[in-house]
This record gives sequence, C-alpha cells and structure tokens, in this order.
Amino acid sequence: MRVALIGYGSIAGEHARAMAALGGDAPRVAAVVGRLPEPTAAFAGELGAERATTELDEVLADPGIEAVIVCSPTDLHADQTERALRAGKHVLCEIPLATSLAATDHLIALAAASDRRLMVCHTQRYLRPQAAARRMVENGELRPHAVIARYGFLRRENVNWQGRRRSWTDNLIWHHGAHAVDTALWLLGGAETDVAAQVAPPGGPLGIPMDIGLALRTPAGQIATVALSYNTHLPVSDYLLVGEETSVLVAEGRLRGPDGVLVEASADAERAAIREQDAEFFAAVREGREPAVSAGSVRPAMAALQAVQDALDAPLVPPQPVATHPSA
Repeated sequence: MRVALIGYGSIAGEHARAMAALGGDAPRVAAVVGRLPEPTAAFAGELGAERATTELDEVLADPGIEAVIVCSPTDLHADQTERALRAGKHVLCEIPLATSLAATDHLIALAAASDRRLMVCHTQRYLRPQAAARRMVENGELRPHAVIARYGFLRRENVNWQGRRRSWTDNLIWHHGAHAVDTALWLLGGAETDVAAQVAPPGGPLGIPMDIGLALRTPAGQIATVALSYNTHLPVSDYLLVGEETSVLVAEGRLRGPDGVLVEASADAERAAIREQDAEFFAAVREGREPAVSAGSVRPAMAALQAVQDALDAPLVPPQPVATHPSA
C-alpha cells in the first residue's frame, strides 16, 4: 500500500517508523507533502519516498496513493482530511480531527458516503495501562462511578514535545483536551455527556487559554472531571478511575490498584502504541471495515470540547451590581 504523509514534523517521523516496523508487505511512504520545499525534500529523502511536494492536490490526484496520514498543524486537519476523502483516499488523521463539532460531523458523514476508512490518532487508547483499565470495565471487573483526569505541562512557547520550534500555535482545547477528554469518556464507556466548562481567558506569549476545567456527566450519572493546563512546571498525565468494586490509577506508565502495580508499560510505550494504532488503521483498510478508533467513536469527546469552545467564545457578561438592603 502506497501512503502519503502530510507534514514533516516529529509525529510524521513516528508514523514513518511505525510503518517501517510493520515489516513484510507493510505500507510504505510514497510521498511527502509539506509547507516548505527544502525540509519536505529532506524528510522525503530520509524516508526514501518517491515524491516530495508542497502541493497536496498533486499527490491526491495520484491513483496509486491509497491512504493519507495527516500530520500537519491542528487547524489544517479538517480541510486536508476532507480533500483526501473526496479524492478517494483512506485517512489516518492526527489528533484532533477538527476544531469544531460541526466539522467533525461533516467528516464522519463524508467518510461514510465515500466508503473510505477514517481513523483518528487517539493514541492513548493503545497505551497498555489505559487499555488494561478499559478491559476491566468491559469485563465487568470494575463498574465505574467517576473518572478524574489531569493533563498538564509547561508550554509557554511554540516548542513541541521533542524540543523542536513550531511555526504554529498548539491548541489546549482541541489537541491535548481531545487526548484527556476522549480517554476519560472511553474509560467510562464512551457516552455523550452533559458538560460544564471553565476556561481561563487567553493570555501569555501564545495568546490562548492556558488552563481549562471540565465537569462531564453521562446519561448513567457517571462523572468525569478533567483539568488541563499549559502552565504547570510539574508535568502530569493521569486518570483515576473510581469504581464500585475497586479503583485504579493510570499514572507514570503504570496501572495501579489498591494492592500495587497491575500493569507496567514498556520502555518504548509511546512508539509501541503508535505501531499498534497504525497497524489497526491499515488492517481496517485492507479488510474494508471501520477502524477501532473511527471518527464516530471520538464524537463524544468532540461534543464535549465544543462546549468548552462555546464557553470561550461566549461574550463576557459584565458583573451586575449587588442589591443592598438598608439595615433595620
């Protein structure tokens, strides 16, 4: 299978490594599409790709390209995914699929109408501790009442997780918010939720909201509490799953229960998760079925994030004077 990579950043490199690790008749990178000619050509050369171009439509017009992996800046994902689907390509899109619920629903419908596979890189679902906690819920070993999730690190400059400077600004709501909210809801069963959100006003060098709090309630009455921050000097990513029978904590690459460690991730946990994720996408394409992390399956998280975006976009209401009463 010949694949086009859109983007030449760190995560594009991880997808290229994942494909190479599949071995045998694994899919291969046939083309790289990037914003700037020189780094696009350099990245394509590293991968042994046949083509390097800044023109997406040129690659999409190639009938030999069967699938596209979208690794571009967040705000480009929805448009590039739509163009690829309309060109008849299967799409694996880096998180987030879009930056609105309306765009998400549009892409879900388009993928169905064109009979193309559309999968989103909610890679945390493939990390061993998270997956083990989910299996406990599926197997009835833990009936969840609530999940408490924290996701934060220091990002006050346009520098990515590998220390590379970006030309674009990351998005706490739709990027890392999508990771945390989707994982929390997936652990509870993946239902749509009622949402209450608090969003700090945009500020700092990035000019974006840097701290967000969400409270979500499923139709079954389960509660998810999610805290997000780009301001914390102590990075944190954890999920406390509170159940009827027991409670478990996903943190620092481990799944812990009351009696100790239940599952420990491997040293290459992130890359192993990407390999498993990408293998599932290519298997779904070959088998003509929906991928495990389809666009439809992440809709509950996108609906919750739209509520956060709505809270940010709502006009500020000036404080009203408090009525006073003369003392007796």
